[in-house]
Amino acid sequence: MSEHDPVTLLRAAFHAAVAAAQPAACVPRFLPAPPRGRTIVVGAGKAAAAMALAVDENWPGELAGLVVTAGGHDLHCPRIEVLQASHPVPDSAGMRAAGRILQIVAGLTPDDLVICLLSGGGSALSPLPVPGLLLQEKRRITRELLRCGATITEINCVRRHLSRIKGGRLAAACHPARLVTLAISDVPGDDPRDIASGPTVADPTTCADALRVLDRHRISIPGSVRDGLAAGSFESVKPGDPRLAGMQFHLIATPRQSLDAAARVIGQAGIAVHILSDRIEGEAREVGREAARLVRRVADAGQPFEPPCVLLSGGETTVTVRGTGRGGRNAEFLLAFGLALGPCAGVYALAADTDGVDGSAPIAGAIWRPDTLERARRMQLSPGDHLDTNDAHSFFAALGDSLVTGPTRTNVNDFRAVLIQRERGAERTPN
Repeated sequence: MSEHDPVTLLRAAFHAAVAAAQPAACVPRFLPAPPRGRTIVVGAGKAAAAMALAVDENWPGELAGLVVTAGGHDLHCPRIEVLQASHPVPDSAGMRAAGRILQIVAGLTPDDLVICLLSGGGSALSPLPVPGLLLQEKRRITRELLRCGATITEINCVRRHLSRIKGGRLAAACHPARLVTLAISDVPGDDPRDIASGPTVADPTTCADALRVLDRHRISIPGSVRDGLAAGSFESVKPGDPRLAGMQFHLIATPRQSLDAAARVIGQAGIAVHILSDRIEGEAREVGREAARLVRRVADAGQPFEPPCVLLSGGETTVTVRGTGRGGRNAEFLLAFGLALGPCAGVYALAADTDGVDGSAPIAGAIWRPDTLERARRMQLSPGDHLDTNDAHSFFAALGDSLVTGPTRTNVNDFRAVLIQRERGAERTPN
């Protein structure tokens, strides 16, 4: 144990998790057989460009298409056009890209094949609002959903019913061509409806469900849009729709697979590892506080796990924005975790987003060390104030403990690892 630097080990585990979800490793084995007719590639998400390149490099026949990705996540693909748009709040570039995708798949035949590439961020990157909803209103609704603490399931329910491409509508537009979707999951539970808001799968939720989400979080919408939702005019494509018959959907990378890859790295270092869950949701600071309570039990009593060990988890937490800080949810989780944990010798933690961007900051996440609180005190940094203003990134940046990777061109969402070195019964650092 002593020969392994804790921070180096946690970083290696994170990078292994990201590597396991890289499209170059995941896409080729899921490619279908070439069709008699044309092959069209479309898609959206932070991994869309890397996925498109993997298709381009491994496809034996003719190929054309278009994908849209977030700024900084683009790559050159010889046969597939790659566009960039805004994330997490949609913009006009994304709207134009979504419109072009629908144009590209129009008028296909049963001899043609559409390969749809989906990954995290695909919802925001391909906005195409329903009639009567202006893009500026769609942007406002998105911002308010992101700030109010709504779950990703709630957010995507609204997105599916305010869109002309999500909620199975892209699949319907591809009919009668053969449709194969390759998806990298960024959502707890890997529900295809929630990956890029399910443009190629049936949606059993309703306009009424979306309206309830908006009302629950007190988010206003234009009167004509409210009337459309109330009347069911914006209904998504439902299970059993014949236009979706025969479509194939493949999860090519998931949060659990990435946690398993991280666990192998830790296991090779001779340390016990426990995967708590790949689908943790909830308010980031509350999830952090709960994690701290568990780590205290492990460190102080050896329950329910004996130290030394590493606890891994994933999922997608949320942040209810109260202040003016720059987020994001993983840094907020980590700051709340450390504050609740207090001084605790031998506990290190890393929390980061696997796409390399935590919230709106170009920072993947951060690292917690046993002396973080003491170093903050010497620098006259108030962790409580930073948490209150949703400014955890500034706190960790001041300490030099930000984790910066740049765009990873994949996304299996949150990654959290806590290393507990303290042996049971060892003297505890006083609070």
